[in-house]
This record gives sequence, C-alpha cells and structure tokens, in this order.
Amino acid sequence: MNRRLQFFVVTSSTSVLGLLLAGSFFSSSRAANDAYRQFAVYTDVLQKIKSEYVEEPDIKSVTLGALTGLLEALDPYASYLNADQYKQYLQSQESRKAGVGLVLARRYGYVGIVDAIPGSPAAKAGLSTGDLIESIRGIATRDMPLAFADMLLHGDPGSAVELSVLRVRRGAEPQKLTLTREAIRFPEVAWRTLAGDTGYLQAASLDAGKVQDVARRLRELESRGARRLILDLRDCAVGAPEDGIALANLFLEKGLIVYLEGQKVERRNFEADPSKVMSRLPLVVLTNRGTAGGAEVAAAALLDNKRAEVVGERTWGDAALRRAVTLEDGSAVILSIAKYYSPLGKAIQDHAVTPSVPVVEAEALTETDDENLAPPAPKPEDDVLLKKAIEVLNFGAPRAARNAQASEPGDRDRTKPEMPTPLILRPLR
Repeated sequence: MNRRLQFFVVTSSTSVLGLLLAGSFFSSSRAANDAYRQFAVYTDVLQKIKSEYVEEPDIKSVTLGALTGLLEALDPYASYLNADQYKQYLQSQESRKAGVGLVLARRYGYVGIVDAIPGSPAAKAGLSTGDLIESIRGIATRDMPLAFADMLLHGDPGSAVELSVLRVRRGAEPQKLTLTREAIRFPEVAWRTLAGDTGYLQAASLDAGKVQDVARRLRELESRGARRLILDLRDCAVGAPEDGIALANLFLEKGLIVYLEGQKVERRNFEADPSKVMSRLPLVVLTNRGTAGGAEVAAAALLDNKRAEVVGERTWGDAALRRAVTLEDGSAVILSIAKYYSPLGKAIQDHAVTPSVPVVEAEALTETDDENLAPPAPKPEDDVLLKKAIEVLNFGAPRAARNAQASEPGDRDRTKPEMPTPLILRPLR
C-alpha cells in the first residue's frame, strides 16, 4: 500500500471510527462489538475500491457517502457536519434568517420534503410532501448533510435561492425553481362550525402559542353549541413533541400521553393532567403524510387512549430528542439520542401513526395547471377526509377499518415512511 493510500485509509477510517465511538449513544455494548467487526469490513472494502475500481476514486467522497449512508440508515434526520460546516451550523442557530418554508428529511439519499408550510414561498411554488430536492444553489444534495441543506435554504429576506426539484406528482424530470426567502409566518388556527353541531379546528403548525390558540377556539366552539369535534392536523409538520403533549392534554383527562426513552436517557413518562383538559366531546383527528413531529405525538396519544378516531393517511414519522455530538477534529454528528413512544409502545419516528380509519387524500390535477404554482385549494365539499370524519362522528368507525389497522405495514419497524399504494398526491391547501 503506497503512502497516499495509507493516508486516505487512515484519515477516512479515523472519521468512521470516531462516528462509531459516538455510536455509544445508540448501541449496546454487544452491538458496539459488532460495529467494530463491521469497521474491519469497511476498511477492507475501501482498500479494494482503491486497488480494483475502474478509475482512481475520490476517497474523500467515498468516505462522506459512507458516513451519510450510515446515518440515513439509522435516522433520516441525522447529519454529519465537518468542522467548517459545524461552525456555520452553530452560527446559523444564533441568528434567525429568512427561509422558504420547507421541513426536510433524508430520503433515498437526497434531501426530501416533509412538508411546505402553508403560505410560504415553497408552498406557493407547489412543493409538497414527498418531493425531492436534487440541488440547492447548484450544489447536489446527494450525500449533503441535512443540517447543511437547511442552512443553504436560509438567508437574508428578499434574497433568492435556486433549487432543482423532482416533483413526484409532475413527472420524472427535475424542475428548476427560484424561491425568494422571507420571514416565515405560520397560519393561525382555523375554526368554524360545520353543518349541525360539529366544531372544526385546523392547526397547520404547533409553533409557539398555537396550543393556547386551540384552547381558546375550543371554548368558543363549545360556547356556540358544538357537541362533537374535528381536529385537523394535516400538513402540521412544525412543532416540538412538547407541543404535541400539551395539545393531547386538552382532550385527555387521564392516561399516558407519550414516553421518552433512549440508551442513555432514562424513560420519562408524560401523563395527562386532569386540570388541563378543555374538552370531553367526541373527537376525530385528521392526518396525512405531511403530519409530523408534535402533531404525531398528539394523534398517537389520542388514538392509543381510545379518546379519538384518527382518519386519513399514515403520518410521516418524526418524534425524537436530537443532539449534536462533537468529534475530536471539530466535526459533529447530529443524531437522535432518545425517541418518543406512543402509549402502546411504538416509536413514533419508526412507525409513524397509522389511522384507525385509513383514507387516501386525492385530487386530480388538470392539464392547465401551472407547474410553478400550487394547485387551487379544494372546496370543502370535495374534502374526502373531512366528509369521512363527519361520517365517523355520525355513525362510528367502521369495524373493517379497525381490522385493517392491525395489519397495516406501520406495525413493522422502519426508518422511512412508506407511501400509500397507489401513490395519489394532493395539492397543498
């Protein structure tokens, strides 16, 4: 082995070894021993690539790809940042810059879109759950750290950022988009009384103060005679698990809401506080593939405690406590050190939330749709999930739907959400 090869192997192997040492956060001692055995395999493969590949490989890129693949296999929200990137990341956390309104996760090796915040530049451009970002500012997102991708999307208000996006509902060809960054404003809690005595609440985000807004609207709906409720959490991907706990507690008088546990994080139970209950009315929760984070915590708690039926699509899968673990060279790994589990013991990040009444949201796209604009919002009478929610409140959840839940693929471990089959996407509202 020549000196150059030795240098690359030692350098890249040291990086991977550092990551494996950090793996003490997510591995048992036995698993760690297995990891070290796999490390020997990695070194052997690296040598074979160097000596046998058709052309001289870029070992630095190979190592980065290996690190990214390792993290994505564990956690679609994990990131490895080199020393310079980590410094930029820390600086970005200190300053609140404008953005385009995207919630991101790793998907198929690229940066994927969990949701576009309603009213944001991304939503106005028609970006939606499941779309893939191929490049940002001309930089390919293949093997790009997720945290770094998020930094690239932020900047000064009024500045532009160019994206190449694979929009799954528009075809296979990537599209070039230019979005103007702006201060992101989250939609207010929408509420109204539907036909009869049904109260409707829509929380498009659970950012600071939104749970208190939901509580106020609940009081108003009940004062106006609402005798049953629909809580719409579709496309609600912003909000910490703590906000989801507070939301669930508005409807839960007793019982376990969620628990947090990790290898080095002792189990912590979050129980319902009877003094915080706001409503005991019959309840249905609406979800779709854009439901993530705190909204999933609330949906899982209400479903597992049999407090509400959940109608709609399987959620995204994102509820964990994350931390940046620094390495000796100044780089860092951002990973989950604990996960939130539903009352029935399922890790929400791994299983997501499977509705008790599964319904696929679907709207057909017309041939005249402008590819650079979001499709028009559906009329309330065309909202199949809302109609199904009213039906469930009137007649109860069909027994067939309950049986279907037990055989849903959500009962299997997974690291990425599965799309409904057939894949039918709906426009953002």
